[in-house]
Amino acid sequence: MGRLSVLARISGRVQGVGYRDWCADEARKHGLTGWVRNRKDGLVEALFCGSQDAVEEMLEQARSGPRWANVDDIQTSPVLEPEEHETFERKPTV
Repeated sequence: MGRLSVLARISGRVQGVGYRDWCADEARKHGLTGWVRNRKDGLVEALFCGSQDAVEEMLEQARSGPRWANVDDIQTSPVLEPEEHETFERKPTV
């Protein structure tokens, strides 16, 4: 199974509810690298890099998120040449 890199844009009640911290913790548990950040437009954006199975499982969990989140939708797009990351980090808002 090859590596997969996906950019996810998560909408709904996903800011101010601990979504980024939850996402970073879950991504690390799945052995993923990449990042998560809030966007000024209200979305959360994340880059998930890892095995296809781990990325797909993370995307499935991201549809629920932490307890106080309410995810409306996740738009994904493949990233063909992602920058290399050694860990999964939480980035500042853009």
